[in-house]
Amino acid sequence: QLQASGGGLVQAGGSLRLSCAASGGTFSRYTMGWFRQAPGKGREFVAGISRSGSRTYYIDSVKGRFSISRDNAKNTVYLEMNSLKPEDTAVYYCAAEHTILTAPVSYRLSDYEYWGQGTQVTVSS
Repeated sequence: QLQASGGGLVQAGGSLRLSCAASGGTFSRYTMGWFRQAPGKGREFVAGISRSGSRTYYIDSVKGRFSISRDNAKNTVYLEMNSLKPEDTAVYYCAAEHTILTAPVSYRLSDYEYWGQGTQVTVSS
C-alpha cells in the first residue's frame, strides 16, 4: 500500500515536498516512481529512482527543479519540487515496480504494479 502526501497550493516559484509511505512489502525491492495527471490529460511519468537510490531518472521538463530520493529504512520516497510553474499543476501519484537490483528505472506506467491515491499540487501564477 502506498500513501502519498504533501500536496497543496503554492505560488509560482515556490516549493513543495511530496512523500509516499509504503507498507505491506519489502520496500527496497521496488523501483519507485512519481507520475502526474493534469486536468484533461493522461498520466505521465515525472521521476523515478532505483531500488538502492543510486540511479534516478527525470522527464526533461522537471530536470534541475525536481529531485527524487528515498529512505529505505523509513519505507518512504520523496519528491522535492522547486521553482514550481503553473504547468506543474496536477494530481501526483507515487508508484512501485517490483524489480531486480540492477533493473533500469522505468518510465512506463504499465511497468508499475502498485499505485498510491494521489495528492493534488496546484501552482498559481
